[in-house]
Amino acid sequence: MDYCKLNIMKTRNILMLFIGVLAFCSCDDMFVPADENNRQTEDMTEESKYANGLLMYAYDRLPYQTVTVTDVATDDAVTNVKNSNYLYMATGSWSADNNPMSQWDNCRDGIQYVNLFLSIVEDVKWAPSAVSKQQMFVDRLKGEALGLRALFYYYLLQAHGGYADDGKLYGVPLLTKPEDGSSDFNQPRALFADCVKQCFADCDSAMALLPFDYVDVDTISEIPTKYLNLGAQKTGYNLVFGARSSGLFSGKVAEALKAQIAVLAASPAFRDDSGVSSEDAAALCAAVLKRIGGMAGFDKTGNIWYKNKTKLEPGAAEMPEILWREGRSGKDSRQELTNFPPSLYGNGEVNPSQNLVDAFPMRSGLPISDPNSGYDPNDPYANRDPRLADNVLYNGTVFRKAQIITGNYPSDDKETEDSLNATDKSTRTGYYLKKLLRDDVNPLASNQIAQYHIFPRIRYTEIFLDYAEAANDAWGPKLDPKGFGFTAYDIIKAIRERAGLGTDAIGMPLPQGDAYLEACAANQAQMTTLIRNERRLELCFENKRFWDMRRWMLPLNESVKGMRINRDETTKALSYSIFIVEDRNFDSSYQWYGPIPKSEVLKWSKLVQNKGWK
Repeated sequence: MDYCKLNIMKTRNILMLFIGVLAFCSCDDMFVPADENNRQTEDMTEESKYANGLLMYAYDRLPYQTVTVTDVATDDAVTNVKNSNYLYMATGSWSADNNPMSQWDNCRDGIQYVNLFLSIVEDVKWAPSAVSKQQMFVDRLKGEALGLRALFYYYLLQAHGGYADDGKLYGVPLLTKPEDGSSDFNQPRALFADCVKQCFADCDSAMALLPFDYVDVDTISEIPTKYLNLGAQKTGYNLVFGARSSGLFSGKVAEALKAQIAVLAASPAFRDDSGVSSEDAAALCAAVLKRIGGMAGFDKTGNIWYKNKTKLEPGAAEMPEILWREGRSGKDSRQELTNFPPSLYGNGEVNPSQNLVDAFPMRSGLPISDPNSGYDPNDPYANRDPRLADNVLYNGTVFRKAQIITGNYPSDDKETEDSLNATDKSTRTGYYLKKLLRDDVNPLASNQIAQYHIFPRIRYTEIFLDYAEAANDAWGPKLDPKGFGFTAYDIIKAIRERAGLGTDAIGMPLPQGDAYLEACAANQAQMTTLIRNERRLELCFENKRFWDMRRWMLPLNESVKGMRINRDETTKALSYSIFIVEDRNFDSSYQWYGPIPKSEVLKWSKLVQNKGWK
């Protein structure tokens, strides 16, 4: 809810008063004297708004991206921004001292703020005149902080966990106490498995302290006995744990985060030494999904949640697809300005790749490489998976009542600026981004039409895909030995049915159904490939692909391709040719694991680097 973001903004000025004292630093002389620190701590315990500022500042460090960023460093897209750090990285400049994927500073700062908050939370006078409110505030705020700490460590493990030259799988330094001027900053990296254990413990503690969701209670009988015994009343309980806190870290979020951490740890890149199995990960994902009734809770419009304009408006009911999200923005047009084609007054910065376009199957469900698929290279967008048209603007697409021409030929007797490489704002691949963009926005400054947007942090589709991946790894496509009530096959079938696969050109079911799914369901390895491809399509442009490729240990150097389209001006027939847009320069011998920042390794002798990074 916007409440969380509003509080962050309100506390920003407060934080600036003592940020030099409280911020995470790595040098002793950056801290003020201890007596000044003590005075500030006393101030915070007496004035709750100061203490709450610490937690709000931790929220402000949440590492979620709200726009498409990292996909341009994968095989899914390129960018037309010539000085992009992600372009430099993907073409050979990724190093330990040049890492746009780093989470080191941001998440370590977040952990420091959380640890500082945890060190004082029980002493702060949140509601000193009411015992029940005081305890409820302590529990909620402590639960939020513990959950946030687990989240920050999750992102650190994803970005910086890896094998060192000694053959051990490391995470990051494990800190559960705040650092100050007397701290020893030369801390070794903890084992990856120990970091995971700490994340799990923090998630469990958060779940024990927090409500599953922030909703108002209607009767006193709904209040937990612990607080009733302290004299809690309905108004007080709703003040602390009710709907006004919606959007803050909750028990539901902690449960989902724990499942995501387990899926990372059980992935091929980490599973040998993480202490987490695919069975463990599947069970944790299933717990999240059973809360919404398993397959009964699968949102049949969840893949196009961003098109549900009425649900994007303030005051609208929450979408069943979204487990946790950013606060709703004010009306803006920034995403559209960044990514609309130039003919629609955009900068066209994210260009989907031919690699990704080819990953979308035919409407029948068969991949385009299958000789029986009916794919026509002279009409490559016909009868394709409907998700292609939802996510990508390709040649001839009508968008905002305008036809987008990316081919190298005139449109209506004039050249189109949307054509391949026509201007510095034009596509480099023959495609523009469509996903996440509102077609009722006009980014032109002189006639701007802005609209509301929301940005999911965790979607249920991702958790369903997490379960499918883990369950297939553990037991195969169709087995459910733990009695969860659904299998990997059930989930992928639901996702493909939602997409409209297994149907003919007008959407009618084919006699053979989704034959490709059935063939994959008979072979665990084939099902793995299908699950990974479905995840790629469902989560494209949501900053997932970079991390998925590495945790799956996929080849990183696949050249990014585009589509060049020409027209015979006599016959008006179009011809299509695939070409290489950008060669990628990653090293799969070690770059499945990101580096520890070089500056940190040089400073601290106990901080070992991941293998291969200099």
